[in-house]
Amino acid sequence: MTDRDGTAPGLARLAGLIADETRATCLLALLDGRAWTAGELARHAGVAPSTLSEHLGRLVAGGLLAEERQGRHRYVRLADARIAHLVEDLAGQVAPQAAARRAPTLGASGARSAMARGRTCYDHLAGRLGIALTDALTGRGLLRQDTGFALTDAGLGWFDDVGIRLDRTSRRPLARPCLDWTERRPHLAGVAGAALCRHALDAGWCVRIGSQRAVKVTPEGERALSEALGIDPAALR
Repeated sequence: MTDRDGTAPGLARLAGLIADETRATCLLALLDGRAWTAGELARHAGVAPSTLSEHLGRLVAGGLLAEERQGRHRYVRLADARIAHLVEDLAGQVAPQAAARRAPTLGASGARSAMARGRTCYDHLAGRLGIALTDALTGRGLLRQDTGFALTDAGLGWFDDVGIRLDRTSRRPLARPCLDWTERRPHLAGVAGAALCRHALDAGWCVRIGSQRAVKVTPEGERALSEALGIDPAALR
């Protein structure tokens, strides 16, 4: 069998871009959905700014990152949701094994625990929090998982009732599954997942904690999610 459409060389180039620990560290950090400066990423990756700049140049040229400049600062972010899903899916294949091989420290254990409890996965919610939301939406007949992820008519009405606007003109799927690397089950992504995450943060239902992607549900969020979806507050802690 021959690669008539030239996919193999492109796939090899993509794999080569990710197959470097410094570049992989940058991609994982940017899964928080925010733009980082080159200096912030250099400190996070533990490399010299000049070294990091070379890596960022390759990632931007390869289409994995987008960049913009403001004054002296160079900001980078993941190019789009498609790249975020690719990085998250790949991380899901290795994260449990990698965590098991590392010698645990108190700080690392606490960070992993917080990430497993609740985190952002690019622009939607993941961890036990993301699974709890997905299960609640499914249990109430607002989300179907039997034929892939799809919002029901009642689900579309629920988003409207809560005041969460869904962009139905987007080229992204309205709802899609994303494999959760800590729970090993799919959580809600797509336009609906992103809108729900944005609303949860804007309304103060969730707040970011630490320097990673971890989030926690606030007391106000516990009350709101209990009223809106019948989620037991204990499941959100």
